[in-house]
Amino acid sequence: MILYEYPFNESIRTMLRLEHLFDRLGQLVARDTPLDHHYALATIFEVMDVASRADLKADLLKELERHRTQLNGYRGNPAIAESVLDEVVGRIDHAFDKLNQLPGKAGQALTTNEWLMSIRSRISIPGGTCEFDLPGYYTWQQYLPARRRNDLMQWAQTLMPLAEALNVLLGLLRDSGSPHKVAAHAGQYQQSLPQGRSFQLLRMRIDPSLGLVPEISGHRLMVSIRLMRQDEEGRLKPAPVDATFELTLCA
Repeated sequence: MILYEYPFNESIRTMLRLEHLFDRLGQLVARDTPLDHHYALATIFEVMDVASRADLKADLLKELERHRTQLNGYRGNPAIAESVLDEVVGRIDHAFDKLNQLPGKAGQALTTNEWLMSIRSRISIPGGTCEFDLPGYYTWQQYLPARRRNDLMQWAQTLMPLAEALNVLLGLLRDSGSPHKVAAHAGQYQQSLPQGRSFQLLRMRIDPSLGLVPEISGHRLMVSIRLMRQDEEGRLKPAPVDATFELTLCA
């Protein structure tokens, strides 16, 4: 099954983008080639760019505190396992403390490294990191993989409190929804959302053998999914077929 996720607000959109970047970073750092480590460093800079939003850290701390207060309110409820509750609250506490202790924005400590910033200023220029432009960076790329990996992990460490907070918050959000099977008729599916409840994320799983691509749109009142199919040139065109898939709405 292929999983598609659709955020209903800008905050969740930013969180999903950062999660995507952290996942990419983890895969690239684990590899050995200089090219992989070049793109790992570029990903660190992308994380810094996305995380540069002034209120991002404050928003994440506020969300962690909201979840902590909500979960602590379940204490004493006989339907709730205290050990599981303690484990979840402990993860929230740890993420909150680490993020709260982070000085300034995520990755701000790296901005004092002139060598890294010289690479950052040229990495978006096509061919801007050639050996004749940045000989010091070219030399670093010739180091043994273990040394480059150690450097990358050290630089990425300043971003890990942000990654941990995202992992906790998105995990709680995804766990809040219950999947159910739905059917699209003639390639179209629409669902009204109940008033008084604010959903933040839609998750959709569909069988890849169907060869269908969902085009998702939505707001606080309605969700709409149109099933598409790619032609030989990769363009998406409506697929007027009946199909079933799994849908989860997370609040």
